Amino acid sequence: MSTVSAPAATTTKQVPFGISSETGRLRRVIVHTPGAEMDQVDPDERLDLLFDDILFVDQASDEHQLMCALFEHVVGEQGAVLQIRELLNDVFRKEAARRDFIGQLCRAAPGRNLHVVEEDLEQLTPPELTRFVMTGQSPLTVNVPPLPNLMFTRDLAAVVGEHVVMSHAATAARARESTVIEVVLRHHEAFAEMENRLITLPEGVTFEGGDLLVADPEVVLIGHSERTSLSGAMAAAEALFEQTPTEHVLVVDLPKKRSCMHLDTVFTFVSPGECVVYPPLVSAESAGTVLHLTPGDGPDQFRTAVRRSLKETLVQLLDRSLTFIPCGGPDRLSQQREQWTDGANLFAAAPGLVVGYERNVRTFEALRERGYRTVEVRRFLDDFASADAEPDGKIAVKLEGQELSRGRGGPRCMTLPLARQAPER
Repeated sequence: MSTVSAPAATTTKQVPFGISSETGRLRRVIVHTPGAEMDQVDPDERLDLLFDDILFVDQASDEHQLMCALFEHVVGEQGAVLQIRELLNDVFRKEAARRDFIGQLCRAAPGRNLHVVEEDLEQLTPPELTRFVMTGQSPLTVNVPPLPNLMFTRDLAAVVGEHVVMSHAATAARARESTVIEVVLRHHEAFAEMENRLITLPEGVTFEGGDLLVADPEVVLIGHSERTSLSGAMAAAEALFEQTPTEHVLVVDLPKKRSCMHLDTVFTFVSPGECVVYPPLVSAESAGTVLHLTPGDGPDQFRTAVRRSLKETLVQLLDRSLTFIPCGGPDRLSQQREQWTDGANLFAAAPGLVVGYERNVRTFEALRERGYRTVEVRRFLDDFASADAEPDGKIAVKLEGQELSRGRGGPRCMTLPLARQAPER
């Protein structure tokens, strides 16, 4: 099968919103296929940009487009996979959106003297301004660093119920991405109904979407990680209690290091009753410290309890059994190696239909032992190309990720779901 082109994202229809689980069938998702911004990563500056390696952009783009094709098939509707580049092009046609974005950009980077060319930036065409945002390059006298991490759209925000928790990036390298998603959600016509559903956290806290998982309509997990501060997790919990059906927030304490920068690098749902976990940090017996938050008697109040077993707490709250599947299988070294290449960062496109990097061989073996049929992404697309053809049983799709995986983020990192089908009760 030949590589498909990335789906166009331009839309004026209202985009459905609503996430009440990690595994409901996908309806809408925001992605960013790697492009010209990757070619602007200077090897000597890659670590400052939070990149460990230099990607072969053409190959990374092909791999990403295959993932997008899989999502289009699962949703069964053209335009379900929204490219953030196209969304930006749309909103930059509006003068108010351009002015809003450029003003925020100038205030966020005072040391770059962008205010000197603020009026010139406003005169760029929408494609020129989008290119400037992505690559940092423009015909003007100033430039800014590129945004290679924009491919990890998960970290831009998190949809909980019918609300969106906006990110507060923990690093300067990703701060501009928060402005990108904000201008899209506030100004794009497709998101007009969302204006009063955006949750903005207080200044001074940090929060990134990879640290938030929606276990069910009332149970949310938030990682206290390298990228999400405890104050950020608490602020998010407070807002969720006030504005969504959330009744329980489990704050999971993680080591503050890059190898496990977000909760979803060590723990993801693959079906309603199954999770892939990194055993050294998350096991049936423990998960470090889990702070269980519930609403208090008044505004800005919590009830708190410390739990020692994430699994036992989830089983109790979700009222269903859970199987923890080890990333990398039973061998400790394999667990470490495959967590490093995002073996625990899987994305459920539907209940029991999960996608991960094919290089994580032992993780796929562990899934097979739990009844999953494993299939390469191209074979999956060939077998189910017909709109009437539906996969039967549990399937783990192997995504080609030799280049994508070098960016240190898996399929869940590369997806910002906006809507899923609600789970059956």
